[in-house]
Amino acid sequence: MWYAFLEAARMAATSIRDHRLRSGLTLLGMVVGVFAIIVSVTAVKVIDVYFKDRLQFLGASTFQVSRYPLINMGDSRENRNRPPLTYRQIQRLERSLQTPAAVSPLEDFYFGKITYADRETEPNMVLMGTNEHFTLNFSHEIEVGRSFTQEDVLYGRSVTVIGADLQEVLFPTENPVGKTIRMGGQRYQVIGVLKAKGNFLGMSQDNRAYIPITKAFATYGIPNRNIATISVRVNSATQMTAAMSEVTGLMRVIRGDEPGDPNSFEVGTNDTMQQIFDAFTGTLTMGGALIGLIALLASGVGIMNIMLVSVTERTREIGIRKSLGARSADIMTQFLTEAFMLCQIGGILGILFGALTGNAVALYFEISAAFPTDWAIAAVILVTIIALVFGGYPALKAARLHPIQALRFE
Repeated sequence: MWYAFLEAARMAATSIRDHRLRSGLTLLGMVVGVFAIIVSVTAVKVIDVYFKDRLQFLGASTFQVSRYPLINMGDSRENRNRPPLTYRQIQRLERSLQTPAAVSPLEDFYFGKITYADRETEPNMVLMGTNEHFTLNFSHEIEVGRSFTQEDVLYGRSVTVIGADLQEVLFPTENPVGKTIRMGGQRYQVIGVLKAKGNFLGMSQDNRAYIPITKAFATYGIPNRNIATISVRVNSATQMTAAMSEVTGLMRVIRGDEPGDPNSFEVGTNDTMQQIFDAFTGTLTMGGALIGLIALLASGVGIMNIMLVSVTERTREIGIRKSLGARSADIMTQFLTEAFMLCQIGGILGILFGALTGNAVALYFEISAAFPTDWAIAAVILVTIIALVFGGYPALKAARLHPIQALRFE
């Protein structure tokens, strides 16, 4: 049995090698189909792993309050018309909360370059206003110095905590704590440096300087401006549900939402963002898989046509083999093996090219590579089914040829 199979495989390989152009064109369709599936799911898997790691920026036991959805999947007029989520509202929320929680706002107030002595950064630095809870609420760690105190925020002091990128450019060989930097015509004394957090979607999280939000309002004004992010941190994960319910109720009152009306704000967690992202990536995956499946079906039709041509060209060969004692099952095995080998070679090449191209996303964002093992196995199974289905008819036609008629074929 094994000898017969090996002999069929040898003959199939010989046939593929002897008809390189025809076999190559047949393989191309299979490679494109599998490639379309694997490249899409690989890229999505890479991004998914990246997001799961980076979404921890909200911090442990925290949830977020914002004016708009955490991940906006559409441009809703209702969302656009929501009133700003102001700092006064945040202060009212802090005063009204019964659940022990730390509330931290985060809003950018200025973009530009930061200077120290004769050194300056690129003009893409971000000055953000926040309070004394921001390091824990947003999963930051202090590398050097300290974070803000309640007094720094209360009195609006001109102090700043800077990101690792700023330290690298402005203070490459000295301790920045106690030094004074300039940004937007204002002076700020550096009191701390944050540990590096890396990039998120190609954007650095370390090119930021943080100042007390009270100082930011005093300097840049616009008291009723929208605060982009409000993080609420509870003492333990068991308090999350109760705290989220309380915050939702309080914010509805503070913002004047009428009973029965939807919230004019969003409350979400890491899991909320992950669920939204999973729905989005699931759609992308299914889209890529559908395109790949269509390409595979087209390549399956191509394989059937090529195999029919092969049966016609080798009719005399089939007649000779049958006259020498080959059974119909042997002939069928030979042609099915040829179709199987074509599909598997195309499938493997498609998986390799798809995985390499999909992981180009990982190289671009400097993140870990990923390989969709489950989809690769599914692709191998799928091309095997295509080989059996689309190679089956030509193989059956070859097996049913009468040896006398085959020998007479010109």
